[in-house]
Amino acid sequence: MNAENKELLALFEPLRVADVRDGMDWMGYHHYGTMDHGIRPIYRTKAVGIARTARYLPFEGPVPNLRGEEYTKWSGWYYGNVATYPWMEEIEEGDFIALDVSGVDVGLMGSANALSCKIKGARGIVTNGGGIRDTDECILQKIPVWSYFVSQKMDQCRIRFAEKNVPVAIGGVAVYPGDVIVADGDGVIVVPRAVAKDVAKFASRELRNDKKDRRGMYETLGWELDDTVQGD
Repeated sequence: MNAENKELLALFEPLRVADVRDGMDWMGYHHYGTMDHGIRPIYRTKAVGIARTARYLPFEGPVPNLRGEEYTKWSGWYYGNVATYPWMEEIEEGDFIALDVSGVDVGLMGSANALSCKIKGARGIVTNGGGIRDTDECILQKIPVWSYFVSQKMDQCRIRFAEKNVPVAIGGVAVYPGDVIVADGDGVIVVPRAVAKDVAKFASRELRNDKKDRRGMYETLGWELDDTVQGD
């Protein structure tokens, strides 16, 4: 991980999506950054990372009339030549994988390849289609994924790799490689890298104010203080 990415992650890791949204407003980005509210986590969690992008397009066909072992052989060819994952080889610690799958109902990521991403250091995955299957295992493995829906379907005959490390559109937001992505139960927000440090500055101030106010309310209620109201 390079020094600038490490610095950005340190600035954003304490922040909630709501704080980052406020920080974006303070910098004049009122109508930018928040992904469509239909993109939801497969379980309640939080992730912060640096955008690594890839784009997939619908497969144009034709679909071969194959069955059984003939289909097995063709499927292997498909994964090796059509629905490839070259971006996975480049994953670095701190990456947040942003996959534009053109809204296709397809399980591009599943329990095995998502776990491979985690092993390489990916912090989370967001996609604008199904993009995820094997969700029971993904939840068990603590793979943070945000998507429109869950898909049962494999890649073949449905999707093909197009590009990597390019701007993509997910949930109505342009995601550029190197942008900061923050995601939690409130959804996903993308922070343009050029203003990320300033956004973090004002987002952090909002978080501090929130903690201070709620800490006082906890004390009034006689509640034990928790992590959401403690610290700077």
